[in-house]
Amino acid sequence: MSNYQDNSKVIAPQPGFQTQFIGSPADITIAGAAAGVGKTYAMLIDPLPYVAKLPDFESVFFRRTYPEIANPGGLKSTSNGLYPLCGGHLSGMDWTFYNGSKIVFRHLQHESDIHAWQGAQVPAIYFDELTHFTRHQFFYMISRNRNPHANGLRSFMKASCNPDPDSFVAELLEWWIDQVEQLEDGSPNPQYGYPIPERIGALRYMAVENDEMIWGDTPEEVIDKAPHMFSGDNAGVKPKSLTFIPGSIYQNKILLQNDPGYLAGLLSLPEAEQNKLLRGNWKVRFDGSALYNPSSVSSIFTNYLPVPLGSAAPTRYITADIAKFGRDWTVIYAWIGWEIVGCVVLKVNDSVEAVSAIEFLRLKFGIQEHNVLVDQNGVGGDVLALRPRYVGFLNNGTTMDDPQTKVKENYENLKTQVYYRNGNRVNQGAMRVSLNQDNTWIYESVETGTFTSGVATYNHNRHNTTKTKLKGKVVDIRDLIVADLRAIRKIESDPTKRLRINNKDAQKILLAGRSPDFGDPIAMREYFELTGHRRAFGGFDNS
Repeated sequence: MSNYQDNSKVIAPQPGFQTQFIGSPADITIAGAAAGVGKTYAMLIDPLPYVAKLPDFESVFFRRTYPEIANPGGLKSTSNGLYPLCGGHLSGMDWTFYNGSKIVFRHLQHESDIHAWQGAQVPAIYFDELTHFTRHQFFYMISRNRNPHANGLRSFMKASCNPDPDSFVAELLEWWIDQVEQLEDGSPNPQYGYPIPERIGALRYMAVENDEMIWGDTPEEVIDKAPHMFSGDNAGVKPKSLTFIPGSIYQNKILLQNDPGYLAGLLSLPEAEQNKLLRGNWKVRFDGSALYNPSSVSSIFTNYLPVPLGSAAPTRYITADIAKFGRDWTVIYAWIGWEIVGCVVLKVNDSVEAVSAIEFLRLKFGIQEHNVLVDQNGVGGDVLALRPRYVGFLNNGTTMDDPQTKVKENYENLKTQVYYRNGNRVNQGAMRVSLNQDNTWIYESVETGTFTSGVATYNHNRHNTTKTKLKGKVVDIRDLIVADLRAIRKIESDPTKRLRINNKDAQKILLAGRSPDFGDPIAMREYFELTGHRRAFGGFDNS
């Protein structure tokens, strides 16, 4: 390698975060937790020793989109100052070195882009800004992380990130982050959300079964918890090791020397943003793009909705987000006016089972068929075929006139329109969710139930509870409602100035791979306000 290196420039990690990151023995190393620590530089120089020693070495760097790869200060521009010194030649997004080794930059913009890597074998995989990716993308690429060559290289993955409390990465790193909000005396814990010093760089071991994480402090502990996964043909296989290495801008002496104004900029931020970007706190949430005010979302369970004297009884409705078979969950709400008074959740279902659940809720609360709104995408279309008096909601349907001004509102599509309207309603405290164990039903294994037209008869699978398991953890659906609404973000308007929200892939990133099944049918309730009295005449198709 020395024959190709400009010896007037030294390529080396700085002591502290960068050396610890590069020297990590873990199968999966996640690094960062603050701005300005030199994450991109550390990742880019990490594969260079392998490039020098192994002519068949190959590695790939992932960014969510191609523009992010090419941005100033990003992977491509930073590599331009490094890799030519080591004999690297750039063609497009591929670096080829003097001995044939390769380092390439790729994107995974869409969830489906992972399928392009089916059958691939990549010994070194890097994720730049891991919180921008979905859980499914990350774990799928773990299956591609293997070394096809007999060169003695242990395959590994490394990733950088900044703190994001709503990402799947925050869930993955829980053990390394202080989760205690209050001390024993009831006072706030000043370390809440920060990395636990004695756990920095410590290895933990993991396996995944049915989307549930199995953790252990040693490989043997994981094997003891799931012996069936490591027996037979898998005997002798070791669980993957993972570690977390946070950094501090104060360890990046070169940045502080070359651009002291960068630290000054961080110090000029509001305190909450300093805690996140400067000090690396994983519990801070701030984002001016949030459609729903976080404090307003937290109040939806306690809001008081007055009924004016002399007013008619509020109309009753059902909104239903129907999941595809085996994917996501079906969530059905019963409404009295703007209050959710009942909920059914099906964790696995087909169209017949979805109809049965809707009818169970409809008959229980006395709701007319033409006041049942179903997301007609996917399985929802089959539900409408079985119950033609239900009404279909088309996510990409055209926007509707404002019922007061009679002017068409300028949104990207109908789903965006109802979310913006609902965000305004929730932010004004004009919606309430009254769910408890008496009016919430969760069907854990509906595929073994018996169904008849119009009435659900699978009581042995139906549980009156607001709690269920998600990825091995007990969760309350009321917490999922809050998370789903907080995951809806405003994004830049399109060229025609239409208002937009983040797409489903972006929402899944904030929800650790989960779709906003509990949020969508809340926003759908706005449809009845947009259509008004037309609902009484047998339905209205917004397509």
